[in-house]
Amino acid sequence: MSQTLSASTLLAVPLAPLVGSLLAGIFGTQFGGNWIGRRLSHSLTIIGVLVAFILSALTLKSVAMDGARFNETLYTWMVVGGLKMEIGFLVDGLTAMMMCVVTFVSLMVHIYTIGYMEEDEGYNRFFAYISLFTFSMLMLVMSNNLLQLFFGWEAVGLVSYLLIGFWFNKPTAIFANMKAFLVNRVGDFGFILGIGLIVAFGGTLNYSEVFAKANELSTLVFPGTNWMLVTVICICLFIGAMGKSAQFPLHVWLPDSMEGPTPISALIHAATMVTAGIFMVARMSPLFELSDAALNFILVIGAITALFMGFLGIIQNDIKRVVAYSTLSQLGYMTVALGASAYSVAVFHLMTHAFFKALLFLGAGSVIMGVHHNQDIRWMGGLRKYMPITWITSLLGSLALIGTPLFAGFYSKDSIIEAVMESHLPAAGFASFAVLAGVFVTAFYSFRMYFLVFHGKERFDQNPDAHHDDHHGHHDEHHEPHESPWVVTVPLVLLAIPSVVIGFLTIQPMLFGEFFKDAIFVDAAKHPVMHELAQAFHGPLQMAVHAFSTLPFWLALAGVVVAYYMYLVNPAVPAAIKRNVMPIFNLLENKYYLDWINENILARGARMLGVGLWKVGDQALIDGMVVNGSWKLVGAIAGVARKLQTGYLYHYALVMILGIFVLMTYFVWLK
Repeated sequence: MSQTLSASTLLAVPLAPLVGSLLAGIFGTQFGGNWIGRRLSHSLTIIGVLVAFILSALTLKSVAMDGARFNETLYTWMVVGGLKMEIGFLVDGLTAMMMCVVTFVSLMVHIYTIGYMEEDEGYNRFFAYISLFTFSMLMLVMSNNLLQLFFGWEAVGLVSYLLIGFWFNKPTAIFANMKAFLVNRVGDFGFILGIGLIVAFGGTLNYSEVFAKANELSTLVFPGTNWMLVTVICICLFIGAMGKSAQFPLHVWLPDSMEGPTPISALIHAATMVTAGIFMVARMSPLFELSDAALNFILVIGAITALFMGFLGIIQNDIKRVVAYSTLSQLGYMTVALGASAYSVAVFHLMTHAFFKALLFLGAGSVIMGVHHNQDIRWMGGLRKYMPITWITSLLGSLALIGTPLFAGFYSKDSIIEAVMESHLPAAGFASFAVLAGVFVTAFYSFRMYFLVFHGKERFDQNPDAHHDDHHGHHDEHHEPHESPWVVTVPLVLLAIPSVVIGFLTIQPMLFGEFFKDAIFVDAAKHPVMHELAQAFHGPLQMAVHAFSTLPFWLALAGVVVAYYMYLVNPAVPAAIKRNVMPIFNLLENKYYLDWINENILARGARMLGVGLWKVGDQALIDGMVVNGSWKLVGAIAGVARKLQTGYLYHYALVMILGIFVLMTYFVWLK
């Protein structure tokens, strides 16, 4: 029998990090007089996130073991007509899993930050920001209505803006956070249009009420067109997801966001914020299941992102940017799963990816610290003996990323590939090719980075830009690489454990059990993908054993072998290939020229349009003709009329006689 969760306990989950954030942000900074020091600031924020994680874990236990659920309004903000604007929580399997992922990864990042940001002047401010982000993300995933979802959606965008531009004296950081802000506004415009259409035709913001009216919405046509209304709604909502979850072509902000400190790369741009769009589409599955057109659109966008962003990862030399493009590619995989109606598989990959990608980002940060803040992998090499914990955890994360059997990433990634293969949508053919080709590409760029960083010749003493710094203010007297302190390595170890085992332990209940039974809806008659996957599943161990005879495994192995040969055995090969395919290299180096198009065509076009509207529309038409023209016309008429007002009685009598004469003449003429 299902139980009801405690509202006060659930309320404490987002409020605990919020309280920590406020205390550190007010009393730990100049704003509040620096009343509390660094130790107390990080302690308060870590305790807040720890409380949130413990309560989230207990909630997950109640949801998974006891069938507990919660769907209630906690506060009514206002009622406009029949539209209620409320704050409330919906806790089911999907929400409980997201709560645990967000709080656990956030807790690891908080602990890691103690070491990484040790000498940064904005130490307390940084802890305040990341705790505020945790609160915002929890409000997003726990919401039971679209208003609260949008609040959390915009709040994580705001904190992301603050964190990307955390080093606000650095021009590249300011450019990056403005770029992220503007690109996300494009997606959010579509998102709010989708919400507006739901309100206009459904009359409610509450999830349950929207889903109850889903079949009614599916019969309506978008006014003035022959488009199905539900298709327009779903595509608008997905455009929001394209911005937040960095899907082509709205992906351009995420690689540049690496200008922020490394901990936020792990927290925001690997594990949590960028997965908000994936979570939203899964939550809205009752609507998306009604539109095959929207699902095909999602499949195509996801496939393009999965494959073509992976290509960009091959040529990156900044260690964080390699992992960033890997994130883009894996978000594409999740999106492909959504398009194939395998929502639970997409969310499953979201969870496994959160652990191993946060591990890889934090591992990259540990490497940056160990080699004295150099980020160029061409000037690393041989770090395995200097940084053993970072090495082994990074290896485990890389193995999980490429889908090595028995690792977490294998179970989710392989399930996505199978789901696309079983999909009968028209776009599934292209998507199948993209996700399969992406397996080789992922393995190649992942182990290219791994081999260049941890194996081969030691090149860290040859770096021509030895002071390139991701961590302002830190100066190390030592020249030899060194392992990071325990506050950095402990989170790496704790993230490595689920990166290895979480897929094996959870694939059965999450994909083929009842964990998401009332959270995700799939029309099995129209989209039987999950049913076909269930028929082929005979346990996690058998799935791993069978994988050794499948194409994805051999593609991944080929990627590793090719990377090993090109970067350890025969390092002259990459340079030779580059010389022979220079046009392709230039295309990748310029990121398909999308930034150039955005800056020189779209941005300049928008500027020219704005200037034109200002000069012609505002100054010439509105100010010149309507405003100034109207008073000038009135003034001219008044000037003429004023001359006729002489004040002499005989002038007025003459005008009256002339007027009578004109009227008589007019009427005679009419006859």
